[in-house]
Amino acid sequence: MATSASSPHATGFPAEGRCGYYVEKKKRFCRMVVAAGKRFCGEHAGAAEEEDARKRILCPLDPKHTVYEDQLAKHLKKCNSREKPKPVPISSLSEEQLEKLIKKLRKASEGLNSTLKDHIMSHPALHDALNDPKNGDSATKHLKQQASILGNIEKLKLLGPRRCFVEFGAGKGKLSHWVDIALKDAEKVHFILVEKVTTRFKVDGKHRKKNSVFERLQIDIQHLCLNKIPVLREGKLPVVGIGKHLCGMATDLALRCLIETYAASFEERNEEPLAKRIKNDKTEKEIYTLAKEGNEKNVPEKWNPVAGIVIALCCHHRCDWRHYVGKEYFRALGLGAVEFHYFQRMSSWATCGMRKTSLETSNSTTKRQDNQNDDSEEHDDGGYRITDDGADSLPGLLSVEEKKKIGHLCKLLIDQGRIQYLQQKGFSPALQYYTDPLVSLENVLLTALPNHSSSPETTA
Repeated sequence: MATSASSPHATGFPAEGRCGYYVEKKKRFCRMVVAAGKRFCGEHAGAAEEEDARKRILCPLDPKHTVYEDQLAKHLKKCNSREKPKPVPISSLSEEQLEKLIKKLRKASEGLNSTLKDHIMSHPALHDALNDPKNGDSATKHLKQQASILGNIEKLKLLGPRRCFVEFGAGKGKLSHWVDIALKDAEKVHFILVEKVTTRFKVDGKHRKKNSVFERLQIDIQHLCLNKIPVLREGKLPVVGIGKHLCGMATDLALRCLIETYAASFEERNEEPLAKRIKNDKTEKEIYTLAKEGNEKNVPEKWNPVAGIVIALCCHHRCDWRHYVGKEYFRALGLGAVEFHYFQRMSSWATCGMRKTSLETSNSTTKRQDNQNDDSEEHDDGGYRITDDGADSLPGLLSVEEKKKIGHLCKLLIDQGRIQYLQQKGFSPALQYYTDPLVSLENVLLTALPNHSSSPETTA
């Protein structure tokens, strides 16, 4: 659909003397020359006048956005604020239906290695903090996780100068804080901290190092376009995507953000062969050199805008089929949205051995709504522990241990879809345990490097 220059979708201004009609399909203004004193060319004058005459009204389902009055009926059927069918709880399934569902899960999981390798690591940057006698249990747990994530980042040779670390679901920004400490005086390091909620007690504002810059973005990951951020658009720094306990679908949104909007934007702009681009463009040649230096021993054959991904996974029960990157993998196994819904729900059984009272669960849920990424709380189940009196409990049908095994299989299958997605996008991904389950029940780390810089240690 094309819109006039006055449309809220239009960006910038048309070239002088050119038509002011914004062509949505081409993401640019019409380039036809207009007559003196006219805004639109002959082709678009009528359409622009007709569209400008259309009336926009507030959406009756959500007054925060508007819709053309003549398209209201159509809009109400697809508006995101419409009442959606409520998911059917697992407890409503018959014993036979549940058995069939579990059989599907086990068949789909055949051949998958359910025991991951241990990559529990640490880093000297956190040595003093880890040994601080003032630490409580919660602080120690978080520091151990941060130390291991940092150790894995270094092992993948991603901890270097001249790059941008994008922390998704940043919360207080402590993961980026420790990355910065570990980098010491490394040159040209930029941090972008992405968090959709207002966060108190942030640590990124305390940094004053001249070689590193911290930038915080309060935005939902699904609306984030990294290629529109000035430092990345102009400086073209290689990006390292990081995250600690990135809840459910936020992981899928982060992967799409890195690979489908950011990395893909470079492919669209750089259609010439690499050698020709370097010869004709001094900036590209310099970037290529910087990328090689930053990757130290892992010298790439071709520069990739995404240098690597290191994300601690969390809360699979918060995944969403609409945003899940592994749809193709599920469909190839004969599974779809219905099975995904139930596997997503059953994934929380992996933590069913750790129960809370109804009051504790209520308080946890309320607290999470206040600050989804507060470092004082674990994201092991997002406040949805499966207790014997819970909505998804199955009295007498499955034992707690059986539930836990099924829950882990659900997590593994969902993560395997992410692995295949990354492989198809030209990365070498891996899943590993990065911390002891006594530290956190959500102890799986997803890592990925571009294929040209993969090593035997990082392959899936």
